[in-house]
Amino acid sequence: MIKSRFNNFPFQPSKSKIFYGWHILILATIGIIMSAPGQTMGVSTFTDHLLEAMGMSRDQLSLAYMLGTIGSSLIITLGGKLYDKIGARWLGIIITWLLGTVLLMLSQVDKIAISLGKLLNIGEAQFYLSFVVILLCFFLLRFSGQGVLTMLSRNMLMKWFVARRGFASGVSSVFVSFGFSITPLVFNFLIEGYNWRNAWIILAIICGFGFSILIFLFFRDNPEDCELKPDGNYNVKKDPKVIVKAEKQFTLYEAKRTLPFWVFVLSLAMFSMYYTGFTFHLISIFEHAQMDKMKALSVFIPTSIISVAITLGGGWLSDRIQLKKLLILLLAGGMTSMASLALLENSTSYVLLIVGNAIMNGLFSVLAAVVWPRFYGREHLGAISGFAMSILVFFSALGPLLFSYSLSIFGGYAVASWICFGLTFIYFLAAFKANNPQEKAE
Repeated sequence: MIKSRFNNFPFQPSKSKIFYGWHILILATIGIIMSAPGQTMGVSTFTDHLLEAMGMSRDQLSLAYMLGTIGSSLIITLGGKLYDKIGARWLGIIITWLLGTVLLMLSQVDKIAISLGKLLNIGEAQFYLSFVVILLCFFLLRFSGQGVLTMLSRNMLMKWFVARRGFASGVSSVFVSFGFSITPLVFNFLIEGYNWRNAWIILAIICGFGFSILIFLFFRDNPEDCELKPDGNYNVKKDPKVIVKAEKQFTLYEAKRTLPFWVFVLSLAMFSMYYTGFTFHLISIFEHAQMDKMKALSVFIPTSIISVAITLGGGWLSDRIQLKKLLILLLAGGMTSMASLALLENSTSYVLLIVGNAIMNGLFSVLAAVVWPRFYGREHLGAISGFAMSILVFFSALGPLLFSYSLSIFGGYAVASWICFGLTFIYFLAAFKANNPQEKAE
């Protein structure tokens, strides 16, 4: 198979003095962080510059973002199936080149739209062409960054660990959380230092074309392909509380017929919708709460610090307890954050917003990686996680528009927050029934 070719080039992973899975842990973590330009917290830093350059209203840009994101969600499952066929290494090279290309397009997106308008001589229809161009850019950005690069990096890591899967995911998530928390500040630094166009060009070179070299050299899809085994020499018998399951290898069709699949995927999608809406309109949300830009951008720092402990604890616990218990805690944190955002007027609500976000972020990154191989096996992991990712991306597309309409119609963001709260409460109740389908209960 394509994904198992050249595994010993330019070196043999089996010859590494340290279990190569630990190298994979570092590489997968970097891979997820490199998806930052395609994540909403990365796009949000450029939102106001796009509004000015494209001559669009916030609702119009949010609509383009939503449609582009929804479009990308429709083909992410295909990306997952392609992952099952060619593996993380080769798909990673393809997708990072796509990411680099679309970031270059975004750096000149208004000029591209104007040039196309002159070429096609469309006159007064220029706005509609501009809308289509930015929509296409969002479509490619969300598919390559938020969707496939994140998915393949997580899946690669999950294939190299079984008994220590939660621990590995927890360690990775700590650094991912920190990386994402400083993303708005780093991107804002690039924008202020080099302007927004050059900032996207720099990111294209680093996260796209540059990172593809690292993928080619070091990414490997399966330990078995490299004559190794998951977890290396780790002896699970030394820790009898570790849960090692997934004897049955579910297909995507079989997974979709189980209740836990939909409870987990819709719960995680709810987080994705809410948090995307929150981060996309971050600065505006805090302005309406009489708080300045730096306080808005700095909200991610304390969130990251708190979520570190939650991520490590959640990763360790995920190897030992029912995953539905962690999901229940995630949803409780979500409701705390949503209620606090709706009432964001004082220091108490600000602190509770940070705590709720920390719980959600810390446990989301663990569950989004661990649940699919734990519940449904590794054989069809790409298809299953790809479909789950497509649902998450679809819901994330709704977030910015929901919050934008909340502002336009009701004059604030509280209505959007309470809608998210109500839906999350429904999933919270359903989570008590979300047992591992490998058996009736863990």
